[in-house]
Amino acid sequence: MGGLSPIHWLIFGVIAILVLGGGRFSNMMGDVAKGIKQFKKGMSEEDESKTKASLIEGRAAPIEPVATVDSERTKAE
Repeated sequence: MGGLSPIHWLIFGVIAILVLGGGRFSNMMGDVAKGIKQFKKGMSEEDESKTKASLIEGRAAPIEPVATVDSERTKAE
């Protein structure tokens, strides 16, 4: 009794589309998609600029180590 079943959500969605209009939902989804595309484009441009800068300098981009090895360690441990 306390929860909403999928049929209630469907009815709520249909009423919301009728009240707000279908064009608003498609415009909102289009804006969200544009935002995601711009974010991905910005991330790829940042990666490309780092790669280009290292190529201009004539060396490969530095690779950060995943783990360090302690050179002071003995075999007895």
